[in-house]
Amino acid sequence: MASIAMFARTICKNALGNNKTLTSRYMQVVRCMSSGKFEYIITEKRGEKKNVGFVKLNRPKALNALCDGLMKEVSQALDEFELDKDIGCIVLTGGDRAFAAGADIKEMLEREYAQVYGGNFLNHWSRLASCEKPVIAAVNGYALGGGCEIAMMCDIIYAGEKAQFGQPEITLGTIPGAGGTQRLTKAIGKSKAMELVLTANRMSAQEAEKSGLVSKVFPVDEVVNEAVKTAEKIASFSKITVAMCKEAVNASYEMSLNEGLHFEKRTFHSTFATNDRKEGMTAFIDKRTPEFTDS
Repeated sequence: MASIAMFARTICKNALGNNKTLTSRYMQVVRCMSSGKFEYIITEKRGEKKNVGFVKLNRPKALNALCDGLMKEVSQALDEFELDKDIGCIVLTGGDRAFAAGADIKEMLEREYAQVYGGNFLNHWSRLASCEKPVIAAVNGYALGGGCEIAMMCDIIYAGEKAQFGQPEITLGTIPGAGGTQRLTKAIGKSKAMELVLTANRMSAQEAEKSGLVSKVFPVDEVVNEAVKTAEKIASFSKITVAMCKEAVNASYEMSLNEGLHFEKRTFHSTFATNDRKEGMTAFIDKRTPEFTDS
């Protein structure tokens, strides 16, 4: 393992020069790959063409409580899949009983204001939201507090029919800190979001679908496979176009309608600089399946 790390460090130095940020990111990925496994998550490639990155939260005794180590491992797994040119989409899931029941309260209990403020506590959780490749959350069981928040950081949420969503932080004398007051409001509207965060009430999978928080609801034993199927479909398209499309949709949250429409139009124009746009349109006219090269 040491020789692998030394070899990788040399490659990084030669390829990336003095870019310490990129070198650090590559070395984190190499360390994970050389170790052969994570402590808190399970990762693998899925799909017929092995083009779907699969991440499973794996702290079953703690109902997948989101400790700092787990979230760092999720970030490292995302780095690995983003660097893998074969991966076109990622699925994030937990267990049947809990996707993630929330942040690890024991880990947070003794922390002081200066410590969480100075260390920008929870900031690294946003790695999920900044992932360039689409991420699908396959949610079974509890998605509460931080569990609900990391599901909302994903691009699509599929839920098992017994899933429950909620933001119970008010019962702990605190408030959501990773998007529960912001992303939830944008997803389901002010009134419903306000009710959830102020009462700690839970939302069923069926209500979450009606409210727009969840795309689809499936039987418990089917939700992960359905998420992988959708991920395979997304991964079959041009990766560069998928990235552009994801960026355009996310931009709608930050811009006025006129600004968003302008951004969309310019992004649409930019697809005309890609080989995949020409291949896709040519294949349509020729009535054949396109062969995208991600260029």
